[in-house]
Amino acid sequence: MEPYELRDDGVVLSPAVPTDAEAVTEACEDPLIQAWTTVPSPYVRGHAEDFLGRTVPMGWATGAATTWAVRESDGGPLLGLIGLTGIADGSADVGYWTAPAGRGRGLTTAALRTVARHALDPAGLDLRRVVWKAYVGNWASRRVAWKAGFRVEGRLRLDGVQRGERRDEWSGTLLRGDPLGPPTPWAATPQLHGGRVVLRRFVDEDADAVVQACTDPLSRHWLGELPDPYTREVALGHIRSREEDAAAGRAVHWAAADPSGGPAIGAFSLMGLDARRGGGEVGYWVHPTGRGSGVATAGVRLMVRHAFVPAEDGGLGLDRLVVAHAEGNEASRRVIESNGFRSMGVERAAERLGDGSVVDLRWYDLLRDDPPVP
Repeated sequence: MEPYELRDDGVVLSPAVPTDAEAVTEACEDPLIQAWTTVPSPYVRGHAEDFLGRTVPMGWATGAATTWAVRESDGGPLLGLIGLTGIADGSADVGYWTAPAGRGRGLTTAALRTVARHALDPAGLDLRRVVWKAYVGNWASRRVAWKAGFRVEGRLRLDGVQRGERRDEWSGTLLRGDPLGPPTPWAATPQLHGGRVVLRRFVDEDADAVVQACTDPLSRHWLGELPDPYTREVALGHIRSREEDAAAGRAVHWAAADPSGGPAIGAFSLMGLDARRGGGEVGYWVHPTGRGSGVATAGVRLMVRHAFVPAEDGGLGLDRLVVAHAEGNEASRRVIESNGFRSMGVERAAERLGDGSVVDLRWYDLLRDDPPVP
């Protein structure tokens, strides 16, 4: 197969050639490219010359791989690489990286759409599917794939090998006929400010506070499904799963913190966004140091406000929220009722507590048009 160009969506994809060696070398020394790809480390010009002078031409010649340089115009600087590998039997893997100068401008998304469109077109490469993979945690790559229409279908444990070390990978596919746009919503996690609390994203630095909260006897009593033992590794897994829920459009999770900063003093969630049309479920817990300070009431109020603000104004545009507390959890009941939720029934013997007992769940709901709480 002879090398060729692709042009669409404001990008020029030209075959990567040996004269790109300097730009490729400079880009592959970037810490993010080192962290998320399999390029050699350290990366020297000889690596680029071998890749561009031997690996790339061999891929084109055999038809097994195609590699393009991403540019904004003819003769413009190289701003990234994108290519297909393992082209066979109607399928191929896609890979890409973006140089620092090209990030945040939508170029990689445009390049991926262009390559995917060509790959799946019967008049192009006539493939049936394109496969995307990235190491777990590479949210920038995942967001590009999501924007281009790829459906993330799972986490492959220790599937990838980076410089001799195995790593977990995400995997997603785009099939012929799939729209080249986001297949599901990606729930944003904006920072919400109140007088006594800020709701923000969870970060790894919150892990110790999460362990403290989830090993506290009162927390373990009311949250009967907490892992035991609850280690720092469990906390980190929990924190990172918060982003997974947002990326799948299932939920938005926040850490509560003091407005002056510091670690998490609570966790607040709007869940079930993909299962309840126009609605969601409220969930929360508070760190022992935050109890009795009004953090829970203030955090729920911030979530409720965000949930009901129209989507065009930056909210979720929901119509209804539900929340439940276990029978006997009076602190949770007060938080719920102080935020205007109305009792709607009892789910009998629905919750197992930390001591093994089973109690009723008391359910409440709140509609967008209900009178606001003073």
